[in-house]
Amino acid sequence: MAYKADPVTMQVIRYGLEAIADDMGYNLMRMGRTTIVKEIMDINCAVLDATGGILAQAHLCPLMMFSLPTTAANMLKDAEEFNEEFEEGDVIICNDPYLGGQHLLDMQFFSPVFLDGQLIAFVANIAHQLDMGGAVPGGVAGGLTEIYQEGLRVPFVKLYRRGKEDRKIFDFIGRNIRIPEKTLEDFRAQAATTVGGAKRVQSLVAKYGLGVYRECTGMLLDYAEDMVRRAFRAIPDGDYTGVDYLDDDGITTDPLKVQVNVHLRGDEMKVDFKGTSPQAKGNINCPWSCTQGGVFYTIVGIVDPYMVVNSGTFRPIHVESEEGLITNPRPPAGVTARSQTMTKITEAMLKAMSEAVPNRVVSGSHGQACTCSFNGIHPEMGKRFSYIEIQGGGAGARPDKDGPDGQDLHLGRFMNTPVEAAELENPVMIEHYGFIPDSGGAGKYRGGLSFRRDIRFFTDVTWARYSDRQKFSPQGLFGGKEGTRGELILNPGTPKEQKQKSKGVTQLKAGDVLSIRLPGSGGYGDPRERDAERVRWDVLNGKISFESARENYKVVLDPDLSVNVEETRKLRSRA
Repeated sequence: MAYKADPVTMQVIRYGLEAIADDMGYNLMRMGRTTIVKEIMDINCAVLDATGGILAQAHLCPLMMFSLPTTAANMLKDAEEFNEEFEEGDVIICNDPYLGGQHLLDMQFFSPVFLDGQLIAFVANIAHQLDMGGAVPGGVAGGLTEIYQEGLRVPFVKLYRRGKEDRKIFDFIGRNIRIPEKTLEDFRAQAATTVGGAKRVQSLVAKYGLGVYRECTGMLLDYAEDMVRRAFRAIPDGDYTGVDYLDDDGITTDPLKVQVNVHLRGDEMKVDFKGTSPQAKGNINCPWSCTQGGVFYTIVGIVDPYMVVNSGTFRPIHVESEEGLITNPRPPAGVTARSQTMTKITEAMLKAMSEAVPNRVVSGSHGQACTCSFNGIHPEMGKRFSYIEIQGGGAGARPDKDGPDGQDLHLGRFMNTPVEAAELENPVMIEHYGFIPDSGGAGKYRGGLSFRRDIRFFTDVTWARYSDRQKFSPQGLFGGKEGTRGELILNPGTPKEQKQKSKGVTQLKAGDVLSIRLPGSGGYGDPRERDAERVRWDVLNGKISFESARENYKVVLDPDLSVNVEETRKLRSRA
C-alpha cells in the first residue's frame, strides 16, 4: 500500500510516535529496580528527529522532557567536534546540566535510529538515579555550593557500542556511586528501552516510507506552531510581569526573587528575567534548559493542556536570561535543587498571565519539590539502602473548580510512594499519611489540600533534602486567600520536637519520627461567593474546619451542620 503525506497520515504518525514514547516509559517503569523509577516514575521518554528536535514525548514527567532536545543538540556538536560517528545499537549517556541536563541525578540516554544506513531519528529517555556519588548519600541535598560536590558529572560517552555494553565505563561509574547493584540495573533498563524504541521507530518509518515520514513530521511541527500562534493572537498584546520568591538558597537565610517579564506582540512572545536575583551560592540555581522548560510548560497549559507538544510548539516563544542569574547560572554553580527555582518560574508565569487570560490560569500551588533521601545500613540485611520520597501538596484552584488535593508539583507529574512499598524495602514505618485540613486557601474555588506524612526510622540515617515554601505562602488569585506554608518537623508532639530547615543534610537516629507537611495552595475568587452547601460539604468531609467555614467563607452552620441560611446571608452582607 502506498501512503501519502496528508493531515490524516500526519496524525496517525503523531500518535504512533507518542505510543512508542509512552511504551518506552512504562517498560522502563516495569524494569526499574528503584522506587524512584518503578513507583514515583521520575522519568520521561521521547522520540527526536535527526537534529535533536522533539517529535513526541511520553505522558510522564514534563519537566525532564525539555532537557532532551538541548542535550541532543549538544551531543551532535560534540560528535562533530571529536569526529565521533553514531552506529546502530549505540547508547550515549550524559547528565551534565551545563550541556542541557537537569541535575546530576538525572541521567539521559540516547540511541540513534537508522534506516538503510541513514540516520533518521533518535530515541531518548531520562531517569532520576538512586545515587550518583558526591558529598552526600542520595544526592538530593540542598545547601551544596559547587556542582563538584553534587556527584559524578558524565559528559557524552557511549555506554553501549553496537549493542554491547562498555564494561569499563560501567565499572568506572560503579566505583563512584554508593549502590551500584541497583543504579546500574536502572541504567540497563534505560538502555533496553532506548534500543527497543529505536526498533519501533525504524519499523514505523519503514511502513510509511522515509519521504512520507519526513513530510508528515514536518507538517506536525508546523501544526503545533500554528496552534500556539493562533492562541497568542487571541490574547491582548501587552507586557505582563509576575514575581515569586524562594525562601533561601540553603546557605544564607536571604530570600531570592524570580521575576518573569512577558512581552506579547501579535503571534510572538518574548520572556525575560530582568529583576531576578543573581546566581546563588547554594544549589538552587536553574540550568538554562530547565528555565526554558518552566516557561514552555506554562504556555502549553494556557494554550491547551492536551495539545501536541513538539519543537514546533516553542518556535513562537523566545526566552532570554542574562548569564549569572539564578535562571542562567555560570559553572560551577550547584544546581541539584533547581526544581525549586523552576517551579517558581511557572508560578510567576501564571501570575503574569493572570492579567491577560484570567480564565486560563490557576492560583498559586505548593510550588516546590519536597525531595528527601534517607540513607543508611539496613539493620536486617547489613546492606546500604537509599529511600527517596517526593511528596505532593495543594494544587492551585481553577477558574471554575477547586484545586486538586495532594498533587505533585507543576512540571513533575510524579506518583507517590505507596506505604507498603516504602515499608517493604526500607527499615521505616509510615505512622501518618493524610491530608491537612484548612491547608487550601479559601476562595470561590478552594485551594487544594496538602499532605502530611510521618516516617519513623528503625536505624540511623542521613537525611538529605530540598524543599521550599516555609516562608512565602502560595498566592491566591482574584480575592482568593493564600494557602498554608510547609513544615518539616522532627519528633512532633514530644519534648524533642524541632522544626527543620527546608534544605540541607541532617543525621537522624533510630526511633526518630520525621513529619513532612507540605504547603497547600491559594484560592481563586472571593470566598464569600462560594456556594454555602459546598462549604458545608467541605466541613463534613474534614477538608475545612467549622471555624474556617465561619471566619473565611462567612457561612454559619447549625449544631447539626446544616447551613443557617438567614445567619449566613447576614454575615456575608456585613463582610
